Amino acid sequence: MLENLFKIPLRQTPTENRFNVNQPNAMLSLGLCVRDIVRQAANAGQPIIVLCIGTDRSTGDALGPLIGSKLCTFNMNQIVYGTLDEPVHATNLVNMLASIEAKHTHPFIIAVDACLGKLENIGYISLGQGSVKPGAAVNKELPAVGHAYITGVVNVGGFMEHLVLQSTRLNLVMKMADTIAHALSFGLKTAKG
Repeated sequence: MLENLFKIPLRQTPTENRFNVNQPNAMLSLGLCVRDIVRQAANAGQPIIVLCIGTDRSTGDALGPLIGSKLCTFNMNQIVYGTLDEPVHATNLVNMLASIEAKHTHPFIIAVDACLGKLENIGYISLGQGSVKPGAAVNKELPAVGHAYITGVVNVGGFMEHLVLQSTRLNLVMKMADTIAHALSFGLKTAKG
């Protein structure tokens, strides 16, 4: 069964929504898109898993665990993996995927991760159907994860990625974490219908 998680196609659909974290309507727009993406799985009774990937040892890469921790404080009924207390990162991702597969029947996984991009894309959040390839920015070979993904561009990629992630502004990461966590909460609560 674990092999099914590793065979998720990488972003086959060209549909990707982008949101600028500095726009006033970003949170609501993202939440509505989350609702639309997970609605079919929610109505079919599939467990919705939010898998927040990253580490608290790097400011830029802490986006996922921050979102996971915020979601846990909202007392949602969703299943969240990856928090500041128990991060999901390169060294435990494969084991976490095996654990999710063992505990949940046909889960719909939303993978949440930070990413690096072009200067003009810093502060943008992307949401789409398909999987994300964690660790790609820092040349780590990890399995593709998710049936849907949310990524936040936290800094510029292309050179000395580890150092760039370490020197990412906490203000931007916190603003993105707040926006994504609240949007996920809204989208998941309103998905059944």
